[in-house]
Order: sequence, then structure tokens, then C-alpha cells
Amino acid sequence: MSDPMSDAVDVVVIGAGPNGLAAAIEVARAGCSVTVLEAHETPGGGARTAELTGPGFHHDVCSAIHPLATGSPFFRSVPLEEHGCELVHPDIPVVHPLDGGRAGVFHRSIAETVEAAGVDGTAWEALFGPLVEHWDDVEAHLLGPVVRPPRHPISMARFGLQAIRRAESVSAGFRTDETRALFAGVAAHAFLPLDRILTASFGLMLGGLAHARGWPMVRGGSQKLTDALVSYLEDLGGTVVTDCHVASLDELPPHRAVIADISPRQLVPMAGDRLDARGRRRLERFRHGPGACKVDFALSGPVPWANEDARRAGTVHLAGTYEELALSEKITAAGGHPDRPFVLAAQQSLFDDSRAPEGKHTLWTYAHVPNGSTLDVSERMTDQIERFAPGFRDLVIDKHVITAAEYARYNPTFIGGDISGGSHGGLQLVLRPWPALDPYATPVEGVFLCSASTPPGGGVHGMCGSHAARSTLRWLGTDAA
Repeated sequence: MSDPMSDAVDVVVIGAGPNGLAAAIEVARAGCSVTVLEAHETPGGGARTAELTGPGFHHDVCSAIHPLATGSPFFRSVPLEEHGCELVHPDIPVVHPLDGGRAGVFHRSIAETVEAAGVDGTAWEALFGPLVEHWDDVEAHLLGPVVRPPRHPISMARFGLQAIRRAESVSAGFRTDETRALFAGVAAHAFLPLDRILTASFGLMLGGLAHARGWPMVRGGSQKLTDALVSYLEDLGGTVVTDCHVASLDELPPHRAVIADISPRQLVPMAGDRLDARGRRRLERFRHGPGACKVDFALSGPVPWANEDARRAGTVHLAGTYEELALSEKITAAGGHPDRPFVLAAQQSLFDDSRAPEGKHTLWTYAHVPNGSTLDVSERMTDQIERFAPGFRDLVIDKHVITAAEYARYNPTFIGGDISGGSHGGLQLVLRPWPALDPYATPVEGVFLCSASTPPGGGVHGMCGSHAARSTLRWLGTDAA
């Protein structure tokens, strides 16, 4: 029997997250041999599912809702359903509750959202209507490196003029608390204070996806997506080796190139003396953003939201008004822990009965916290949920908490608990991991990065891996590149 750790291959991929697996699939489809090495006992990276609270309660360990899955050119090229992966769309993508049972409601349909927005309907239509109408043109460029010229410059220019704005200024253009908070909650996925330039881009990108593609989840858990990618890769002749921690590039099987699904900082000790001083500084300058404190709940019933639409939503943003959310993000960015944190919640079991025992439910939540935080903020998060869903505490059977620091130990790529793969502040948002014509090539010859630290950034879409694989294949001189 052959030994994958000694057999020579064209490409070794380090890390079996969605991007690592995407890179391996692209390499295998090009006719090259590939082995994926994963430190964890199961593949998946940010797309794993586990019984964290008790038997039958299946919780997504990191990613849970996948707005980029349906729009990803890579995922569209993979026969996911044939390999057991089914996407499920909730009735409503996103709801942002306010006190008194009010809420901003982000329907899949622009027309329904405009109607629900009332006096803000015209402004919502003006913001998202043209974007969604030309979504295919915009999406293709947003899911690739910005150094490449857009194929649809007019559509991209229209998007860019809005995206460069602060989320603060876009929200200020709405008249009601509900709509201001709704847009701000989506924009706050940037993990940045809302008065920073380019934060509007997150609201536009994720909001455009909600209207154009939806915010689906994977039936059975995000692990099913990983399992489908592994199954397809193996059909192509690729190999995945788990429980295989790579401390040094010198430990790898014989190879021609390496693609690493890791942070730039992680490559420094791994590369050792293959890095010169300049290359080491380049990798170490990469900045990481705030972390996440994750809490998974096992519940005896569905969350009793005061707002009826929240009971039909896949994702619920809990922060209160725009002003409360903006303050929370500002405190977090300054290294503090707000008393009322921004809590992101997903209700998979409402739409997927395989997630919990009959009659029971799960609730997936996380809150933004400072990078490296060791603080368990689950009680503050529970208070936020109880605020908008009175009686929630009475439904909690069990909970599982993982702090930002623990997240980093669970998945070393999440440095300091940064699940986004790097700070979105400043130029690093658009020129990650550093300004370069080929952002996937590293200072180490023949070694390429494919993590969320590379374009187009965080999210389960596989495009970092797809683009990195194409860069690698070009370097190898493979015609398929």
C-alpha cells in the first residue's frame, strides 16, 4: 500500500478547509496529483458540524449560513448535490429586531423588502435595485482579486461608488430605526466600526446576495459541504490525510508546489530559513481583526421572538438600534467588551429537522470580541437574546461556549479568534494579504496561500482556493491554468 506522506505528488495542500479542498480539486481537475494534509481529525476548517451540547443536536462549529455558496463560480462547477450536499433556504434571510416587537426585515424579494420598509422603501429600492439587476456582472469581480480589470466596468463603478462609503452614512440615509439598523447589521459583518470607509461594501455585498442568491444553509450541517468536496476530490484521484500536523515545510511529501490554507503569519515558522528577513517582515505585517465568542444552544423549543418575522428567519442580528450597534463595534475595536454585544444568530433547526431531536431546536450564535479575548461573554449574549425573545432562558437545555482564544486553539488559522482571516481595515480589505499582481504567491518559491487571508476574503465560497490553484498551475507551467 502506498504511503501518502512519502509518495511524490505535484502539489501538497496544507489544510482541508473549503479553500484548501477547492485548491486541491482545481489541481486534480488539471490532471495533477495532489495530497491534502489536515491537522484536525476531520476535514472542514471553518465548515465543520459536531454534537457540541448533546446527542442529536448538530451544531455548526464555525460557518453556518452560506450566502456566497450559490454565487461562487467554483461551487457551481462542483456536483455538490451528487455528493450529498443540499442547500436549504429559510423563509426570510435576515431580520434585525428592535425593542417592542419591531424589526427591520430583509426579504429575499426586493419588492417585499421595499413594502416592509415603508417610508424607506424608495431609498432601499434606489440602493439595491440597480445592484441586484446587474448582480452577475458585479459578483464575478467581487469574487476575485481586485488587481484584475473588471469585465463590466460600468456595473463595478456603480458598485464602487457606493461601496467606498461608510456604513454610517448609508444608514443615515434611511428615516426609520428599523431600516437603519437592518443595513448596519449586515454591514457589521466587516468586524469594523461603522464609521470606517468601505464598511458599506459589506452591507451592499451581503445585502445584494440576500436579494440575488439568498442566505442558505446546508441540510445536515456545514460538514456535509466539506464531505461533498472531499468525496468529489477523491473521485478525481486526490487524497486527504487527517491528523497530520505540519510544523515545517521540510516535513512534506516530495512535491513540486505547495498551497497552504493558513494565515500569512503561520507560514513564518513553517518556512523557517527558507524565508529571508524581508519576506519574514512581509508575512508578519499581516494584520488580524477582532475575534468571536461562539455560543451554541440546545433548546426545548423554538426561540420565542417578540417579532413574528424573526420566527421565520434563518439569520437574526441582535444589537438594537443603529446607535447601539455602532457603539458596540466601536468598543470592541478599542479592545473592550460591550455590555450589549452585537450577536449574530442562526436558526438552522427551523428549516432542517435533522439538526435536533424531534421537538427540540438549536441556536447558533457568536458575538464580536477583541482579538485574543479569553472572556466568556455568553451571559451578555443570552441577555441580548432574552431582550428580543422573552422566555428564551427557560428553553435552554444546554450550551457550549468557545471563547476567541479557544477558537484560535481549535483552528490555528483563526489567529486570536479572527474567523474572517484578517482585518478588513484600510487597504488590507481590497489588497489582501499585500499589494501584489499575484496575491497568492508568497516570498517562499513554489509556496502559495489560499486561505481567507487572500482575495476575495472570508466566507465559504472556495474562490481563494480556486484562484490560488490557478496561480500555482501557471507557476508549474500547466496548460490547464
